[in-house]
Amino acid sequence: MKRFWFVLFALGLITTFSTQALAVDVKFSGSYYAAGMYLDKTTLRKDTATDGPSTAFYFQRLRVGTEFIVAPGLSLITRFDAMERSWGATRTVPGTTLDSLSAGTRAENENIAFDYAYIQYASSIGILAVGYMNNNDWGTVFGNSQGPAAKASFILPIGFDLTVMAQVVKVTENSRTAINPSATFSDADTNEYYLIATYNWKYVTAGVLGVYGRNAETRPLGWMISYYMLEPYATAKFGPVSIQAELQYAWSGHFVKFENNIPLSDQKLSNWAGWIDITASFGPVYVGGSFAYVAGDNPDTTDTVEGGILTGGADWNPCLILWNYDRTYWAGSLAGQGTSVNSDPMVNAFFYQGRVGVKPIDKLDILASVSYAYADKKPTGYVSNEYGWEVDLTATYKITNNLSYMLGIGYLFTGDYFKGEVANASVNNDFLVLNKLTLTF
Repeated sequence: MKRFWFVLFALGLITTFSTQALAVDVKFSGSYYAAGMYLDKTTLRKDTATDGPSTAFYFQRLRVGTEFIVAPGLSLITRFDAMERSWGATRTVPGTTLDSLSAGTRAENENIAFDYAYIQYASSIGILAVGYMNNNDWGTVFGNSQGPAAKASFILPIGFDLTVMAQVVKVTENSRTAINPSATFSDADTNEYYLIATYNWKYVTAGVLGVYGRNAETRPLGWMISYYMLEPYATAKFGPVSIQAELQYAWSGHFVKFENNIPLSDQKLSNWAGWIDITASFGPVYVGGSFAYVAGDNPDTTDTVEGGILTGGADWNPCLILWNYDRTYWAGSLAGQGTSVNSDPMVNAFFYQGRVGVKPIDKLDILASVSYAYADKKPTGYVSNEYGWEVDLTATYKITNNLSYMLGIGYLFTGDYFKGEVANASVNNDFLVLNKLTLTF
């Protein structure tokens, strides 16, 4: 019997070492960060029984991407996040709800969760990609919420610096499958269809994204949703001046369309958002400013939806406190009085920011900013539409080419928007201290 297992093991070794390797090359990339946060107030309420206490904790995340180059032009690409958790904190109870910007649940991300797994083939006529891959990553950083989505993508370089891309995205699948045997509708899915064109000049890059979306998940309840989006953008650099701008518009004549003889009127969609950012460098000093707008929904027009579809995006973090992804993900939303709350991403807002920075040495970048924001549409019964002022100061030191340390302090002068519907209420100002060590590879 021992001879049998020895011969079998030897044959296995011979087979293993004589088989041609399928992967020509493997490339790794990724990042790791460890950060500490102190938030003085976890709510903005004042003089109530539920005023927010302070919180202080550490958190981290490891992200690893791999590219298996099977043959020239043919790759299998994957990415996973691991150990995305607060140090020493209680683990999240496993569930089925996907985590923010992830293909895994929060409990899975606290251990390990794969987000990307797709094939990419670069042929003589274009680049084809199929599988779970990056999505919601277009134009400038404004409006982006990079996360995985199941889709098929084809990129066609036309020439003259013009590139065209077409994508089909499966957002939600509700057909009858082995894990959904109770499905009673054959058409209750959500799909999106993208058509993209980009053009590069010497100093300018510009493009436009067109989207058609169809959400039939609510058909069993008697209605469905369809919409269109158009998102042009441009970036330019003229000497010391850099400019970024993006405009977004979502519309539909039948955004919410009722079926099955339900006696309700259809709703229309008309939602705007936009952003412009300018930065000028003068030696070690640079100055800049941003303006952003995301329309809010008008409470007086019940037949049209003007807000809530387009946002500033999770990738765009203009402040350390207001509309900041890390603050929201790790410390939670900031609740005010009544129903008022601030979380990420930005919605229903006019936003203005001025910045000044200095790089006294190559490795050190110090940046100060002042921001002001107010709501586009004041919710019914609210005391004010003013979100408030925020002052932020950050310093980033590049320890090596791959390792950097950031220290940031933010102070929010809380506006009366956070009094909500309570006219005689009070609100607290808030401040945050964040330090973050980041490794890239």
